[in-house]
Amino acid sequence: MHRNLEECIVDLEKNGQLVRVREEVDPHLEMAAIHMKVFEAGGPALLFENVKGSKFKAVSNLFGTIERSKFIFRKTLEATQSVIALRNDPMSSLKNPFKHIGSGLAATKALPLKKSGSKLDGFQEIQISDLPLIQHWPDDGGAFVTLPQVYSEDPEKPGIMNANLGMYRVQLSGNEYELNKEIGLHYQIHRGIGVHQEKANRLGIPLKVSIFIGGPPAHTLAAVMPLPEGLSEMTFAGLLSGRRFRYSYVDGYCISHDADFVITGEIHPGETKPEGPFGDHLGYYSLTHPFPLMRVHKVYAKSNAVWPFTVVGRPPQEDTAFGDLIHELTGDAIKQDIPGVKEVHAVDAAGVHPLLFAIGSERYTPYQTVKQPAELLTQANRILGTGQLSLAKYLFMTAEETQPLATRREVEFLTYLLERIDLQRDIHFQTNTTIDTLDYSGTGLNTGSKVVFAACGNKKRELCTEVPDIVNNLQMFKYPRLVMPGVVALEAPAFSTNEHAQKEMKELSMAIEQQGLMPTCPMIIVCDDSHFMSESVNNFLWATFTRSNPSHDIHGVNSTYEYKHWGCDNIIIDARTKPHHAPPLIPDSVVEKQVERFFIKGASLGGKVD
Repeated sequence: MHRNLEECIVDLEKNGQLVRVREEVDPHLEMAAIHMKVFEAGGPALLFENVKGSKFKAVSNLFGTIERSKFIFRKTLEATQSVIALRNDPMSSLKNPFKHIGSGLAATKALPLKKSGSKLDGFQEIQISDLPLIQHWPDDGGAFVTLPQVYSEDPEKPGIMNANLGMYRVQLSGNEYELNKEIGLHYQIHRGIGVHQEKANRLGIPLKVSIFIGGPPAHTLAAVMPLPEGLSEMTFAGLLSGRRFRYSYVDGYCISHDADFVITGEIHPGETKPEGPFGDHLGYYSLTHPFPLMRVHKVYAKSNAVWPFTVVGRPPQEDTAFGDLIHELTGDAIKQDIPGVKEVHAVDAAGVHPLLFAIGSERYTPYQTVKQPAELLTQANRILGTGQLSLAKYLFMTAEETQPLATRREVEFLTYLLERIDLQRDIHFQTNTTIDTLDYSGTGLNTGSKVVFAACGNKKRELCTEVPDIVNNLQMFKYPRLVMPGVVALEAPAFSTNEHAQKEMKELSMAIEQQGLMPTCPMIIVCDDSHFMSESVNNFLWATFTRSNPSHDIHGVNSTYEYKHWGCDNIIIDARTKPHHAPPLIPDSVVEKQVERFFIKGASLGGKVD
């Protein structure tokens, strides 16, 4: 298996899955533009051999397709899946002891290996300014590391087995950072490093941090894996790479001997600087906010080091394939964590965190002929209280009864749920709570609301397959378009204020009420551009669920309150862009034109991308 990044690059090239870009490329926007064009075409991994302003090569799109990701880990994937399955269900090893002999052998590669001495063979000391300082989007605050492995240890229980390895955004330049001396660390709530920093702050000491970049691809994946309790990222890195994680300590900092680059430094209590903006995975810029400042101690690089990067933006991007690989590795972990839950899908098209689809069970009252959500609500609360799933805003959940369902078949799943939902009974809100740091649809940083749509039982309605007549003649709300069965988009004037929007939505509700019932259309989306909203399912999922805050932007036709429970006959979601939203990511048209030179005949990428 690949012992380092260079071996992976050679392997991919031999198998026709990597192309070298020989020409000089500007790290300011050009590298990202090339990457996105190749990724969108399902193209190969890219090795940039001549990065302007840096002596180091850079590689991207390693994980650009699920097929390439599985190819990279082809020798260790199955064994790693078995070990994770054992952690999730240890009883299976007692039931089938011989089946898991291979898992035990794989686990011998898991324990990290500490190297003796403090000498770093093969590394040279460099500065931040020597690195490929890649800026991805026009309004980014500077250059960022997009595939870092950020390592920290528990100050109360130091040592590698109590360490956290996470993928947190790292700003290398720009804003108020003093180049070569300071960098920014952006990590969100529910992150392991935050627990470590809180303890260090309480003890009044700086938190020592090491940032590893590159190394075996397994190490990069380890930094983003949602692992079972008790299985550390360091042991997982060894499992998936088929080789123990090799490390030592220099000046009190942990150094990965397999990484291509290592940045060491300290976070001191109370020290922050403005970090951002940064084009993020929701498809918008995350804005400038104070985040922890890391004082740089030393920067190391191997002599043949290669800088791995990816581009973050509106899905799908390379992290989409990353997510698919994680889903394949973790398998049925959610079934072990939450009894009765069969499947949870963080919808990539909606930016992952805003929207969850889930399949649960409804077993509380099997003796009743009329079914309504009960156990589903218990399971929904467990989902919204579990790790990163707790950042979701929207959870659509149903039970698999007479027909098989799959959350990844989004239209089919939503159709099933909308056919069965009782909109007066089956909508459940949580207000003034936490949402994703990167989501600006709420009421402030990290704050917003959640809603659960839980439905099961017999089919209650046929869904419209064309625009109902009732919504064809509404004065302020124009150009109605069918998005999918039971869902219609209406175009409205630009959003101004919350107060005015409440009035507009009330007028819309009353206009529909006055024309009669519309049971075949349970969901109405109010938007800026109904053509865009209805053009594709991905557009609908992205624009609707990234541009709305459930408590403020969900309205209803014939809405009612009964003992603090809200319901309606037709749900209205105001998915217009709001003044407080972050701006969407728009590529630089001049740069888009410039990079065409890499794709012409005779150029490195000529004929490589259709």
